[in-house]
Amino acid sequence: MIQEAVKFAERAHRGAVRKGSRIPYITHPLEAAVIAASITDDPEVIAAAVLHDVLEDTDVTREELELHFGSRVTGLVKEESEDKTKSWIERKSATIEHLKTAPRDVKIIVLADKLSNLRCTARDYFLLGDQIWERFNEKRKELHAWYYDGVAAELKELSSYPEYKEYVRLCRLVFHSQGIFPE
Repeated sequence: MIQEAVKFAERAHRGAVRKGSRIPYITHPLEAAVIAASITDDPEVIAAAVLHDVLEDTDVTREELELHFGSRVTGLVKEESEDKTKSWIERKSATIEHLKTAPRDVKIIVLADKLSNLRCTARDYFLLGDQIWERFNEKRKELHAWYYDGVAAELKELSSYPEYKEYVRLCRLVFHSQGIFPE
């Protein structure tokens, strides 16, 4: 199932690149899957981590995803997807609110996704400093810090995992955050 998810995601994201780079987009869902696999051995959760952006960022439909991967994988992907018709702040607020009651498997996928994103952001932050925020739709660093802080707060049940600890360390590094990340 995981290999099929990789092939499916590669086709769906073909030609897409990471923001501000020429890095093929597929590297992100693959990294998210590796992170998820370090927390769980559930193949459906790992497959959903690979597929987590196909509903949100490609023309793949829920029906198509369900036909190929079943209702559980599709449901996990749907729970991790944002409504792109809403503003950045509305989407991020909805994500934080949803995480308050989201099942553990969804939280694993969210941690995998956000840690992968934060690794890229931290790498580029070392190179560009605060200029990095210009590549994003939301350009205010303090709002990104608010979002990442909020996600961390709602993922605390995963705090025993090294991946969560890495996420918090990178938040401190990138955002110099005082929020839930005291030194």
